[in-house]
Amino acid sequence: MSKQSIIPKPVTEYDLRLLRIFRTVVENGGFAAAETELGVTRSTISVHMANLESRMKLKLCSRGRGGFALTEAGQAVYHACIELFESLNNFSMFVNNLGEELIGELVILCADQLDHTMQQKLAQVVAYIHARQPQLHLILDGEALHHIEKSLLQDKAHIGLLPSYQQIQGLHYQTLFSEPIYLCCSQDHPYFKLEDEQISAEMLAKTPSIHPGIDIDPEGREQLKRLNLSAKAYQFDTRKTLIMSGCYLGYLPLSYIQQELQAKQMKIIHGDEASYQFNLSMVVKPSARESAKVELLLAAFKEVFALAE
Repeated sequence: MSKQSIIPKPVTEYDLRLLRIFRTVVENGGFAAAETELGVTRSTISVHMANLESRMKLKLCSRGRGGFALTEAGQAVYHACIELFESLNNFSMFVNNLGEELIGELVILCADQLDHTMQQKLAQVVAYIHARQPQLHLILDGEALHHIEKSLLQDKAHIGLLPSYQQIQGLHYQTLFSEPIYLCCSQDHPYFKLEDEQISAEMLAKTPSIHPGIDIDPEGREQLKRLNLSAKAYQFDTRKTLIMSGCYLGYLPLSYIQQELQAKQMKIIHGDEASYQFNLSMVVKPSARESAKVELLLAAFKEVFALAE
């Protein structure tokens, strides 16, 4: 006769408590390491684990001189725990979003460093949100482009601000603004004292230049093909640093170099030919789990950036 688990259907609150302890033990790598987080002694944790194994009629882990290790059944139960508690959390967020008052975190992620204009615009977005839902815990942070897209798809972020170089399935992109991006050099570069007509295509093809670090749009790719790409910098501030060294040419948006142009610390090369458009998009997941928060953000961005419906 096969043995059967005595965990009842549905699962009780006591079972959930034991499973939470089990998850904490696994994620801390053993009983001793889990003591601080759980706030109980190792012997108490051991009793709880024994109770869980008894109720499930499964050997979940081994502990001894060889250290803590999950059994095959323990690994399966741990992964099921993750899904279970994530499902409970999703349900809680779903119910909370049915009300008029939103709670929890509101996450905005940016792929580029914010210039002065963008800081002012985002400050207005924050003010809009705070005036309507002041209880929300706002998170405004910078992340790598692919991490932002992943976070949006996994419902770990509510909106992303990304360069419009590519669009991936499952996300919606809307352009916030567009500006020209120019090839430039610093005052310490040999080309700074040359006129445009003195800088030939052959010279550009041999001159060390900067790749933006991502697969940009077709217009930008054609511009990059003309250069000797021997350095890489995705962020505009790090790219500017390389250009200011006098060792490289590179492309930067006009808004990032206005001060340097006025101070004659940088100059644009072949402005009519060596340029392309930089588009910044706000990106959301149309089927986002916390749709009410996404709608709030979209309304804020549309008002501040005067976007069309």
